[in-house]
Amino acid sequence: MPTNLSPNTAESEANFNARWEALMADLHERFGRRPDLNALLLLIGVQELGQGVAEFTKEQKQDLMHIATCKLFSLSGHYELAHVDADGWPHYKLLNPVPFANLKEQERMLKWHILEYFEALERGE
Repeated sequence: MPTNLSPNTAESEANFNARWEALMADLHERFGRRPDLNALLLLIGVQELGQGVAEFTKEQKQDLMHIATCKLFSLSGHYELAHVDADGWPHYKLLNPVPFANLKEQERMLKWHILEYFEALERGE
């Protein structure tokens, strides 16, 4: 389970924004531009697939973003890895529905999970 505050707790907005901006600065430095949420989901999906950078079809990119979303929400117990298929693609099962939220809340939850994901990578988890 994550060691930082969950997306539903009272983490200060200033602290949250500082963590997000630090991640964005790091990714900008690594990739030469600041990624949007879709690019981050694609990046995480490729990372989770573990097959390196390749050319992906539009459908595969959608699948990669789905893998990323499931992986991210597994950090808060909403999904778990069910299996990896013969082609090496991970498949997740839903454990607990993600709570309904408006667009702004959805974006914040997604950003919080992205922060947790990259912070876990830095820790070698």
